[in-house]
Amino acid sequence: MAEARAASLVVYVVDDDASIRDSLALMLGLGGYATRLFADAESFLAAFDADWAGCVIADLRLPGMSGVELQARVRSRGSAIPFVIITAHGDVPAARAAFRAQAVDFIEKPFEEAQLRSAIDTAFALERHRKDASELRQADAEKLSRLTLREREVLEHAVRGLHAKEIAALLGISPRTVEVHRTRIMEKLEVRNIAELVRFAVAAER
Repeated sequence: MAEARAASLVVYVVDDDASIRDSLALMLGLGGYATRLFADAESFLAAFDADWAGCVIADLRLPGMSGVELQARVRSRGSAIPFVIITAHGDVPAARAAFRAQAVDFIEKPFEEAQLRSAIDTAFALERHRKDASELRQADAEKLSRLTLREREVLEHAVRGLHAKEIAALLGISPRTVEVHRTRIMEKLEVRNIAELVRFAVAAER
């Protein structure tokens, strides 16, 4: 649980009811979660940074923009930060809209503390996975940047399943030179065999 509540992950609470904000801040603070509080969607968006990580707990009915509309606006800014929608006026269409926008949960007030914590921990797990995947993509991109132009050409043909002689004919070099390039490529990308090389290349294209 301590890992889930890492300092880099924050619970952003957006609710126009000051008593709800304060009670959530107290409850979550005692549970080891870092929080930031906002009275409406507009103030949240004004402060919002795409690098924020954690989750957003947003009331469905807010003055101005609703919690679901806020979620859509955040998504339009390129952020995948998870949302948990809370409401005292739950209904099926609202819940459906929230889940279509990929909300982690839709919780009706009054809710159990354990239910909310479970939703937050689910959101944090998603965030950790997203962060790990992002760091892995960045590391792979850095490895690819080590390749020369010729090595990139050899890699492109190798992952298509072409043999050294075929690649050599296409690039106008000797099969031995292709083998040398392929060895260097595998060293730079830190892969052990052709299967791992193909897997690396496919993942890099996503």
